[in-house]
Amino acid sequence: MNKEFSRLKRKILWQIVFILIIAAIIGIIINFTLIDGVLQAPFADLFISFFTKVIPLDYQNAQLIYMTLFQYNKSLWLAIGFMILLIIIFYIALSRFTRYFYEISKGIDMLAKESKEEISLPEELDFVEKKLNSVKSTLEKRAREAQDAEQRKNDLVVYLAHDIKTPLTSVIGYLSLLDEAPDMPAPQKEKYVRITLEKTYRLEELINEFFEITRFNLQTIMLDKKEINLSYMLLQMADEFYPLLSPQKKQAVVHAGENLKIFGDPNKLARVFNNIFKNAINYSYKKSSIIIEAKQQDGKTIITFTNHGDTIPPHKLNTIFEKFYRLDVSRSSQTGGAGLGLAIAKEIVKAHGGEISAESHDTYTIFTVTLPIES
Repeated sequence: MNKEFSRLKRKILWQIVFILIIAAIIGIIINFTLIDGVLQAPFADLFISFFTKVIPLDYQNAQLIYMTLFQYNKSLWLAIGFMILLIIIFYIALSRFTRYFYEISKGIDMLAKESKEEISLPEELDFVEKKLNSVKSTLEKRAREAQDAEQRKNDLVVYLAHDIKTPLTSVIGYLSLLDEAPDMPAPQKEKYVRITLEKTYRLEELINEFFEITRFNLQTIMLDKKEINLSYMLLQMADEFYPLLSPQKKQAVVHAGENLKIFGDPNKLARVFNNIFKNAINYSYKKSSIIIEAKQQDGKTIITFTNHGDTIPPHKLNTIFEKFYRLDVSRSSQTGGAGLGLAIAKEIVKAHGGEISAESHDTYTIFTVTLPIES
């Protein structure tokens, strides 16, 4: 940046020097060709004639006045004339310099108006042009991302509203049957109550997702850091998710050194690991294993979740951490969430000064969370 401004300053300096040279040349030409040349005698005759005819003075007195005012003070009049000339030329030159500000101002206006046209500035301001176009590109990208996120959110709200109708209709239907048939056989009543309870739980999940969508942009992540036994946290999480693993005969395998500890917010990090683990469960094959590994190296703690399932295409790997993005475009009513789990996980990890990433190849997907051991 300093080098680019130096180039602009040199160009302006050369323009000023050029203006001074032009002004000096013009001044010399005026002095020798006009003042000391063709205009000297005619101007003196005109001046003396004016004073002898308009103001009744004799020739000698008029000539004396001319000599006193002009001939003896020629240097002063030359200096005054030269200054006036410089002011005129500098005014013309300043119009060139102010054009720079005008062009920059026009470029900023294009940014403010979100114009689609490329910002173009004079050659000497090419570095400013690049900066403005870079900012323009960044703002356009953010606007597109915000618009896409808003559209995904709106779509999800519509999907969730539609999905809520299904369990709600079932709940109303089965409760109506139970109400209309109080003498219903016990086995049938038990079946209807069980189905109604399952649909009610699903309805609760969908309502929670609505709250999650609303809350995501309103909350500020505040951390309550303390020492965490990471090994115990991961083992406990694997046990808690057993009811989700068991029906499809999946299993969780935890490899973590004993008493592996980190410093962070236990509730927030538990949410990170739960979101990643649940995602791994939802998108892994039946009878497969989900491998959870944790280790420390180079002052960092690295936690990986590896599941065996369909390979995620590269273009989707770049978007799965965006809010309201759902990998499951078919909106499976069992696995589809609000598309916030991984986005929230990313925000929490960033708040801890860490990083989260994903890679997928050969039917294996690996989520990696890197956290500082102490922060």
